[in-house]
Amino acid sequence: MARLIWTEPALAGLDEIADCIALDDPVAEKKLVRRVFDHLEQLISHSESGSVPPERRKLRPYRQIFEKPSRIFYRVTEDGAIYIVHVMRGEMLFKRSHLTRSE
Repeated sequence: MARLIWTEPALAGLDEIADCIALDDPVAEKKLVRRVFDHLEQLISHSESGSVPPERRKLRPYRQIFEKPSRIFYRVTEDGAIYIVHVMRGEMLFKRSHLTRSE
């Protein structure tokens, strides 16, 4: 069975987005975090459901899902583990440096 593994940078990215939202609306912040975790749980049975980030087509093992206002990047290993490697605002571009910090 697949399992989700969060990296520290990914958790920090989600926390940063949630903190910004909480300043204006703490209820919305809690809803966002719940939506992100629910969406990621679906990856356990549908790990390839995310899309390949368009700015990183050559990095095929990496995929993304959107949970507005977030982009969540992950990769699936041969043993079925799903690593959540980076979370950032949806309007930002994914850069190689995000992977360096994440892994």
